[in-house]
Amino acid sequence: MAAEANGRRPPFPALLVRRLSLPALLLAAVVVAEKLDLWTPAIRGYLDGAFVFLSAVLAVRVLDALAVLWFTRGRRSLPVPAVLRGFVLGVLYLLAVFIILDTMFGVNISAYLGASAILTMILGLALQPVLSNILSGISLNVTKSFGRGDWIAIGPHEGIVVDTNWRETRILDRASNVVIFPNTSVASERIVNYSRPDCRTALLFSLKVSPDAAAGEVLDVLVEAARDCPSVVSDPAPRAYLTGFDESGLSYAIKFWIEDYSLKDIVLTDIGRLAWYKLQRRDIEVAVPWTERIQEIAGAIKSLGPLAARPEGPAAEIERITTILASSQLLRYPDGEREGGLIVPPEEIRELASRVYRRTYGRGEVLFRQGDKGESCYLVASGRIRGTIVTEEGGKPLTTDFHVGPGGLFGEMSLFAGLPRTATGIVDETAELIEIGASDFAVLLERNPDLAGTIADLVSERNARNLESFRRIKELSEQDIARGTSRSSILEHLRKFIRSFG
Repeated sequence: MAAEANGRRPPFPALLVRRLSLPALLLAAVVVAEKLDLWTPAIRGYLDGAFVFLSAVLAVRVLDALAVLWFTRGRRSLPVPAVLRGFVLGVLYLLAVFIILDTMFGVNISAYLGASAILTMILGLALQPVLSNILSGISLNVTKSFGRGDWIAIGPHEGIVVDTNWRETRILDRASNVVIFPNTSVASERIVNYSRPDCRTALLFSLKVSPDAAAGEVLDVLVEAARDCPSVVSDPAPRAYLTGFDESGLSYAIKFWIEDYSLKDIVLTDIGRLAWYKLQRRDIEVAVPWTERIQEIAGAIKSLGPLAARPEGPAAEIERITTILASSQLLRYPDGEREGGLIVPPEEIRELASRVYRRTYGRGEVLFRQGDKGESCYLVASGRIRGTIVTEEGGKPLTTDFHVGPGGLFGEMSLFAGLPRTATGIVDETAELIEIGASDFAVLLERNPDLAGTIADLVSERNARNLESFRRIKELSEQDIARGTSRSSILEHLRKFIRSFG
């Protein structure tokens, strides 16, 4: 019955067997017994009554099976809840018993009902909790407050409904425990159904940051973090709010929607993690109590000691970035006789290293999306980036993924040729990236006049080999493709850097 009530479509023969097997077997047994000439008239009367009752049960169950089949074959939910169906069937069976007793056996039912009033009152008081649960269960099913498979909150308890019957409702909570509620408790509690009117439900993530941070920048970071999370729906779009401020910082909240409420804790964790990385890269501090901040400062001063030498952080960082740049393919010949050799002298790489920064990105962050404008590229110092290219073949979208690991370059087409982004870049695992923008590269071009021509040769030749792939990317126009494969266009684009930033 549970399967039928939930709209699943059992095969018609299986449905009939399930609903009719028991009464049909009992009816057959009564018919066989009546054929035997072994009974007194009184016993034969009882057999006749049993025959009529079982025939009525069989007829009711046939009608019930046909009703279920009618709705489930039309892929519609049965309008009568399972609890109410069972109650109605029980009333019909009891009514058949009363009619048989009155018409076939001459029993005055009203007299029995009147005489048993005291007994009924006693039973009613004794069974009050059971009757209360039954009536509450009927009420919950009639109003369709929730159904099997819905994510709900009953008071402080959250979980997915695994069963609801005459007496109780069972939910599977987030700790994978089955919590059982009497229906009277459910009916008296505040119920929140996260699966209705549809599967989308809104969540809030709150945090407090330093009062020195620009409010507009923080709001943008929170919205960006929500958009980077794949479980957050795009419609409605995430929204960020400034909710208050005091001497310790400004309070913000991001409101977003998800379709799978079981992922609530995971999504909140992902958004908090992504927001933290984005805020750290912008030197925006998450606010902490002043007592903790004072303890941190005191501990730092104490660890230095009276004669402790200050570490040369900036110089060490420049050396590390120089090593990463020199070992990458950014400024090396990709092929030919000079394959692997540096295009510029080592001191120029160090000069570039002094202008760029190495920053940490969290897993799941979106660096840019296919079709976006951009004049920068990323060098992977550690971690991994996943690139996703969506092309069209035969009018159908085709998605191709590739990965870029340590030492690899990502997004260089926008820097070298000024093309729209040809792939979506997503941080596949926590990564340290060096972003090289047009202004950083302009200094290198200005100090090395022949560099622009060398890069134009290399990029135009490589793009010409990938011409067919470019034509399948719908974000690239014919003009973009022509510009990306033309040495003169690429050279002009690079020289524009010098004029704009030099």
